[in-house]
This record gives sequence, structure tokens and C-alpha cells, in this order.
Amino acid sequence: MSFSERKMPRICCLFLLVILFAHSCHGFYLPGSYMHTYSTTDSIFAKVNSLTSIETELPFSYYSIPYCKPLGGIKKSAENLGELLMGDQIDNSPYRFRMNVNESLYLCTTNPLNEHEVKLLRQRTRDLYQVNMILDNLPVMRIAKQNGVNIQWTGFPVGYTPPNINDDYIINHLKFKVLVHEYEGSGVQIIGTGEEGMGVISEADKQKASGFEIVGFEVVPCSVKYDPEVMTKLHMYDNISSVNCPLELEKSQIIREQERISFTYEVEFVKSDIRWPSRWDAYLKMEGARVHWFSILNSLMVITFLAGIVFVIFLRTVRRDLTRYEELDKEAQAQMNEELSGWKLVVGDVFREPDCPKLLCVMIGDGIQITGMAAVTIVFAAFGFMSPASRGMLLTGMIILYLFLGIIAGYVAVRLWRTLKGTSEGWRSLSWSVACFFPGIVFVILTVLNFILWSSKSTGAIPISLYFVLLSLWFCISVPLTLMGGFLGTRAEAIQYPVRTNQIPREIPARKYPSWLLVLGAGTLPFGTLFIELFFILSSIWLGRFYYVFGFLLIVLSLLIIVCAEVSVVLTYMHLCVEDWRWWWKAFFASGSVALYVFLYSINYLVFDLQSLSGPVSAILYLGYSMIMAIAIMLSTGTIGFITSFYFVHYLFSSVKID
Repeated sequence: MSFSERKMPRICCLFLLVILFAHSCHGFYLPGSYMHTYSTTDSIFAKVNSLTSIETELPFSYYSIPYCKPLGGIKKSAENLGELLMGDQIDNSPYRFRMNVNESLYLCTTNPLNEHEVKLLRQRTRDLYQVNMILDNLPVMRIAKQNGVNIQWTGFPVGYTPPNINDDYIINHLKFKVLVHEYEGSGVQIIGTGEEGMGVISEADKQKASGFEIVGFEVVPCSVKYDPEVMTKLHMYDNISSVNCPLELEKSQIIREQERISFTYEVEFVKSDIRWPSRWDAYLKMEGARVHWFSILNSLMVITFLAGIVFVIFLRTVRRDLTRYEELDKEAQAQMNEELSGWKLVVGDVFREPDCPKLLCVMIGDGIQITGMAAVTIVFAAFGFMSPASRGMLLTGMIILYLFLGIIAGYVAVRLWRTLKGTSEGWRSLSWSVACFFPGIVFVILTVLNFILWSSKSTGAIPISLYFVLLSLWFCISVPLTLMGGFLGTRAEAIQYPVRTNQIPREIPARKYPSWLLVLGAGTLPFGTLFIELFFILSSIWLGRFYYVFGFLLIVLSLLIIVCAEVSVVLTYMHLCVEDWRWWWKAFFASGSVALYVFLYSINYLVFDLQSLSGPVSAILYLGYSMIMAIAIMLSTGTIGFITSFYFVHYLFSSVKID
């Protein structure tokens, strides 16, 4: 019996299993959280996240200001690594909703406000802090009309300050509208990856699953002045009369000492045709899609045109030189070497060991790790596996990928070290350096920023317990995997140079202008492909907008990799043509210099687009995080350029016949 005949029964069994699985699973929905269905009058409690502001970028706990507390006390929700690092603090709240029951309810009345509470409320109001409420994993949305256009925000303000008035008013009455869709248990299987974990609704659960699903959560915030003597006689969840949002300031609740603030809310349930898998569409409406496409197509046309011209000329020149060189006999080649200048004259120096070889290997190893992490994360996000319903999942996924890609970083760094040095000696020290270089820089910057956040009592500060978790992940997963990768690198065959290196270095001719100017200028072309998308990414981070156009980002990443490779190769060739054989670091920084422009653009964004950002603390936080981003981009793009240039130089000189 042949090998193919023996495999046939296994293939048939596998095929049958797939068919059976497909029959039992009528459909899937990967992104998001597990779908909940509710029966009429079922109680649902909203959750609250940290208070946030685009003016300070310092998140604070919801209960840091005198809001009503739940009857059973404050309980924190379980949070993943990404949520904790992003400063999210999700707590329970007293806001209770009963499915399909429209009602107006009383919550509580505060004690008379003291001086500290008044100062805090006024500060949070004037810093434009937003309350972020969550119902069934959906953030609350506020819709307002400006110039006839509907503008939507997530969250609602703590309070407001009318123009030309020195008084502040608190939002103490909320008019909620909950959109629900009737689910009839059609047997569609839904797999969720949200905070509730994986879950399946199967055919057997039809009856149990039938009910109503929440597909929208909107709010109209109001400030209403109540009589505290009347309100204090009520108990939590007592019914009250429906309230219209007052337009007169006299009927609004002012923030001042000895005021007692009563909190109330109304709930209206509205049936909707929106289905549960589409409920996030309202939050993810893609703004500026034409701008994305225009920038990508424009970059693609310019890059393709320039790359075509450069490479046509470049390849023809190199091929012509190689053909002429190989057609000559040995004596003519020697004479030609004496008469001609160019890249052929540095054949005995082109693979001479660069300055700081260990640092170069470390940066290439970390660059490979960062590039792999970014590429895999963006691909998964582009295919919809990183839903915004799963808060913190994107950052958590990036950290886990970075940890496990340490094995590739160690392997690449040690193999490059063996190629440069010709020996594996010192590979353990090198692997430790790879494991600690970029994480060490990030750790130092985050520690400094964390002290600033601690001093501000912000929930954005990383807890001490999380510090130990991060250190444990670093030294228990990343470091051992990097050492394992380094060990595998010692067992891998070193890359053999195609030419021998002379003992005495060749003198490099003097140049009219410093080579670093060309290296810095080379970063403008990769930056041209990146800066439009960079604007949207910065806006999503600092202005609280959802970023979910990962398909565009995947295209931009692909263009960026191509451009970095092209720019580095061309610049390396230009340096070799002027007999400059010190190409190693220049190849790295030719594409890595894009990080400088990214950081300068971040400063430009701070000055012109984040004008509302107030205080030196916020600016230091912004610049600190921007520095981490720029260093990561430098290591990633520099590695792409260096590896491409290395293999280009290796190919170029392997084509030269040397006795």
C-alpha cells in the first residue's frame, strides 16, 4: 500500500469531523463579549470606569468625588493586564435597570458639601472630566446636535460651567435610553471573547436564550435642583416624577459649600432593529475614510514611482558593473581596480566589524521582537480578533506576543554576533542584554511617569502588585526564552562572508558634507507613508476616540516595511559608491531615523492639536509615552533597513569573483 493510500482514510475521517462540526455550529461571531439575553423585569446593573479628561490625561476613580455608592458596597471588576496598564478601574454602581420597565428613580442625597469636595468637583468640572458608564459591556453614548449635525461622545460630563459665569453646575439627573432587540433563540451559535470569557449559545439553549439583548446605551445628562428636605425622605430606588432638563440656571444644581445634591435617573427602553453583532457599529463609525484611502493611494503611487526609477537605474548600473568586471581577465581586473572608484574598491573592507557590535546585535534583536509583535497584533486586529468590547485585549495581546517572541530576538542577535565575531563566546551576556535593553528603557520611563501619577493620586498609576507581575513576566518568561533563542543561535550556522577582510582598513575619502545629513534626510520618505495614520492613532489615544481601522493600518505597515527596505538599500549603495565601507550603522539609522520625525510630529500634535492639554504633568506624561513609541519605531524600522541592506551587500559582493 502506498503512502498516499495509507493517508486517505485519515483525510476522510478528518473531513467528516469538519462536516459534523460545521453542521452542529450554524454560525459564529468571534469579536466581542458573550451575548446576554434578559427577560422582562430582569435587573441589570451598570458599571463605572475611571473618570477621564482630554485636558489632563490623568484618570481618577469614579468614587473619588461624592457620588452615590451601591447598597452592597463598592466592588471592583476583574481586570486584565491591558486594562490595568491603561488606567481603567471598573467598579459596580447603584444604577439599576429592569428590562423593559420604564421608570424614574431616586438614588441618594449627599451630605452638605465641604470645602474640599466643592474644590474637587469644580476642578473636575473645569478640567472637562467625563463619567464613563458601561451597561452589558457597552459604553454609554451621548448624542448632541452642533450646527445641525449629530455629534456623539462616549461618557457624559461631571458638570458644566456656563460661559461668562464663575459658577459650576453638577450633572445629577441622567435620562437613559436603552435600545433592545428581541432575540428568539434561532440556534445561532455565538462564541465570545470578552470580559465574561468564552461562551456558546447552542440549539439546546433555545428557550433559555430567548429574550431581549441590549444593543444600545444612550444618555442625556441634566442638572436639576431638588429640595433636599423632600428628597431625603425617599429611599434608594423609590419612584419619582419624570423630570425635564431645565434650561434656566436657577433650576440647575450649583456646586457650592453646604449644598446637598440629590441624584436621580430615568430609564426608557426602546425596541430596535439593530442586531447584537452590529451593536458596536455606532461606536466604530469610521471617520475620514476618504482621507485614509487618499493618503494610502497617494503614498503608494509616489513610493512605487520613486522605487521604480531608483531600482531600474540601480539594478542596471550594478549589473553593468558586474558584467564588465567579470568579463575582464585577472590582469585587467587588477588594472581596473586601480583606475576605477566605487563600491568594488571596498571589497576588502565591506564586512569589517562595525563599531559597537554588541549594541548593534542587541538593537537588531529587540527590533525583530518589536516588529514581529506589531505585525502579528495588527494582522489579528485587522481580521477582527481584537474587539473594542474586550477592553485592554489589544495591549494584553501585544505584551504576551512580545514576551514569547523573545526566543526569535535571542536567536537573531546571537547569530548576527557569531557572524560578526566568528565565535559564540559571550552569547549569554548578549542574550541578557537583548532581554533587558528595550524593556529596561520602557521600565525606567514608566517608573518616572508612575511617580508623577502616584503624586497626583491618579488611577493611571501602576499598582505595586502589577509591578511585581510585570517583573515576573519579564524575568520568568521573556528572559528564559531569549536565552533559549540565544542558545539556538549558537547552534545555527553563521552567515559566511563572500569576501575576505583585509588586515589594514582602507582610508575613506573626505566628503564635502557629513554623511549623517543624508541618513537623517532618508527618514522623511518612510515618515511620509506613516504620518496620516499617526494622526488618527494619536487622536484615538489622547482624545478618547475608538480606533478600529486596522485594515488601513495593515496596509500602512506593509508600505512602511517596503519603503524602509528601499531607503536603506539605496543609501547603503550610495555610501559604498563613495568608498565608505562603514555602512552598518548607517543602514540601521537610514530607516530608523523616521523615529525622529515621529517624535517631532508628536510634539507638533501636542502644541497644535492638544491645545486643551493643561499643566506640565500632562505634558510630561504625553512626552514620556511618545518617547517610548519613538524608540520602538526606531528599533523596528532600523532593523528592517539593516537586515535588507545586509543581505543586499552580501548578494552584491558574492557576485564579484575574488581569488
